[in-house]
Amino acid sequence: MSSAQNQSETPRERFPRRQPILRSMKTRDPEERHRAATPLELLYDLCFVVAIAQAASSFHHAISAGHGAEGLIGFCWAFFSIWWAWVSFAWFASAFDNDDAIYRIKVFIQMIGVLVLAAGIPRVFEHQDFALLTVGWTIMRVGLIAQWLRAAIANPSQRKTAFRYVFAILILQAGWLSLLLLPPEQWMWGGIPLTMLELLAPGWAERAGKSSWHPEHLAERYGLFTIIVIGESVLAATLAIQSAIDLNQVSAQLFTVILGAPTILFAMWWLYFSRPAHAILTSNPAAFLWGYGHSLILGSAAAVGVGLAVLSDYEIGEAQMTSFGAGQTVAIPVALFIASTWAFHLRRPGPRAKVEALQVMLACACILAAPLTPIPVVGIALALILITVAMSRQSTPQAEA
Repeated sequence: MSSAQNQSETPRERFPRRQPILRSMKTRDPEERHRAATPLELLYDLCFVVAIAQAASSFHHAISAGHGAEGLIGFCWAFFSIWWAWVSFAWFASAFDNDDAIYRIKVFIQMIGVLVLAAGIPRVFEHQDFALLTVGWTIMRVGLIAQWLRAAIANPSQRKTAFRYVFAILILQAGWLSLLLLPPEQWMWGGIPLTMLELLAPGWAERAGKSSWHPEHLAERYGLFTIIVIGESVLAATLAIQSAIDLNQVSAQLFTVILGAPTILFAMWWLYFSRPAHAILTSNPAAFLWGYGHSLILGSAAAVGVGLAVLSDYEIGEAQMTSFGAGQTVAIPVALFIASTWAFHLRRPGPRAKVEALQVMLACACILAAPLTPIPVVGIALALILITVAMSRQSTPQAEA
């Protein structure tokens, strides 16, 4: 750069703007152009890497030890806790992120809560002990309540909505804390109705006034989180394969798992991103259906890595199950991923919807039948590749606009 250019620059242009300590938390423009995920949001997402890894590892070991049913229950509770903690922040940030120092500190408090939650996940699987997980959730929601109170103060038009969120979070979190007084075997009977109320609370709050979430921003946030979950499946499969290789138990069957695992996970990524999602986020009902449907998309994506790890264990004689059962630990979550991804993320109204539904059902049927073959992971991968190609070819420029 020339000296003349340097002299023409003002100090404001040469140096980055100072981080503001406090500024009004006004609602964001839902039509803001080029809205993208922030570095703070990405850092927040990374905290969930640990939590997802804990849940996947615990589920993997439970299945391999012959405790699949108990492991599935623990995985569902753990993953709901992870997913709902992430969802609560993602939607708030889409509407109110002002990125001042106070906002960042409150997000940091939420991050501490997520890490405590992650530390409590193994106890859920081993002892049905939800205490540490609940403490982590409480810390996380203290930060979230503080965020909603700021939003209420700064936005009179959305004050009623914000206060409804605060009220719902306070009451529901008190309910979760009260469950700690019950014996572990009775915890579930209180947890199920509280879970239903958690899912209903945003709809009730939004009746007082729609918060100004940003469609493209939310679509990007969910897409990035999906990549994180698939990445955890890559890690789970890699560690299991590494363990088998370290034990010098590489076989032809294990070799198919080594080749099939990245193929399946890559095809899952390709399928999810074969069509953009922001165009369907046109209203609260459509957005809530899409957002809640991701609980199945993300949960099944995480479970695929668990299944691949279990299948690897089976091939070296470490999993207590039949060949068919080992294959189903991969087939079931892959089929669920395909069905839920199409139903909640890829499906578009129009004449092709019925054709696509038949293609999805056929792919899922082939995947669920693959464990009957000697090399199930190959059949699963082929069926997944075919449905991915079909969905990608049927994407149109109009759908991507």
